[in-house]
Amino acid sequence: MAQVTKDMLIGEILQLDVTTSKFFIEMGMHCLGCPASTGESLEQACEVHGCDVDEMVAKINAHLANK
Repeated sequence: MAQVTKDMLIGEILQLDVTTSKFFIEMGMHCLGCPASTGESLEQACEVHGCDVDEMVAKINAHLANK
């Protein structure tokens, strides 16, 4: 299984596994279909929404590993 990094675009992560969307929604990123959000890196999205990027990377990678 691929590993998510903070430099990956939100769109890439969602294409990898759409079930990761719940992590973005939990951090307040509700417009996952708009081009601006999918073109942001995970690091940029976390910065805008006040989330710790390293924590988010760990959560998403743990989720992917448990599938």
